[in-house]
Amino acid sequence: MSDKREGFLLTSSPHQFSPASTPQIMYTVVLTLLPAMIMSVLFFGASVLLLYVLGVGAAMATEAVFKLVRKQSWRSSLDGSAVITGLLLVMSLPPNVSPLLVVLGSVVAIFVGKEVFGGLGANVFNPALVGRAFLAAAYPVPMTTWMAPHAVFGFLAGADATSGATPLSSAKFEHTFESVGRLFFGQTGGSIGETCALFIMIGGLVLIALRISRWRIVASYLGTVFVFGGIFWLINPQIYPSPIFDLFAGGLMLGAFYMATDMVTTPYSHLGGFIFGVGAGILVVVIRLFGGFPEGVMYSILLMNSITPLLNRSINNRVFGAKPSRTEGAKS
Repeated sequence: MSDKREGFLLTSSPHQFSPASTPQIMYTVVLTLLPAMIMSVLFFGASVLLLYVLGVGAAMATEAVFKLVRKQSWRSSLDGSAVITGLLLVMSLPPNVSPLLVVLGSVVAIFVGKEVFGGLGANVFNPALVGRAFLAAAYPVPMTTWMAPHAVFGFLAGADATSGATPLSSAKFEHTFESVGRLFFGQTGGSIGETCALFIMIGGLVLIALRISRWRIVASYLGTVFVFGGIFWLINPQIYPSPIFDLFAGGLMLGAFYMATDMVTTPYSHLGGFIFGVGAGILVVVIRLFGGFPEGVMYSILLMNSITPLLNRSINNRVFGAKPSRTEGAKS
């Protein structure tokens, strides 16, 4: 509905338009994930491809079914959001995980993490992390069983990666630390798509350059882990890992560039995003060093997702039409 009065075009909201559509944004994210996905296949074998197909297929099918149940168009399942959920879920799972668990995790991710809240744009928690959290709670043994990656980078010759523990597990329980080079290039045990920090960073930086991801969240998240973790390393470097190890180990890079920057489940204001990143970074270090789990990325993002609505309501909540103060103007 629109009405033209005295040179003005009156229309219903939204009043701000962007040339980028939801499918364009989502499939751009998928393209930036391709380098890390290709490396995951080289590291852990062609069977990983089946897991990607099952994860994406189950996520899209689940969303289509629930759209039909709500008497909505099932074609919205093709917008790319379910594809990203399936891919990120698979990338956060162990390489030898059962295909049935991949399908189950994708169904839970879409149903519990997304459709229960009303679909895309209404969910509170990152759907892929909801699916992984369910699998970690329901199937702890297969979710903590790892395998060593294939040797891809010959110049990193040295001690072979073990299949029984990830670098974070070894650091936490044995106080032995994997070399930064092997962490950076992905020659360590870990989840399917999280081990190679280099190729995750390449894709993530492309998203920041395209202004799809918000650099403030990434910088505050990684910066907090570096500084806060570095304090403990300076106190006792024999027990606590170096801050560079903290950055490249586990799923921090994947979480920082692709999960903590989710447009729906993270604050929309600059200050809110900064608080989100700092809070998530503190939680990662606390869980890794003092919690019962060697990794804390999943829990840090989910916990900060839960306070995102509060941050959105309490920060930069200016009445429409009001002029910004000098302080707000300086921040923007």
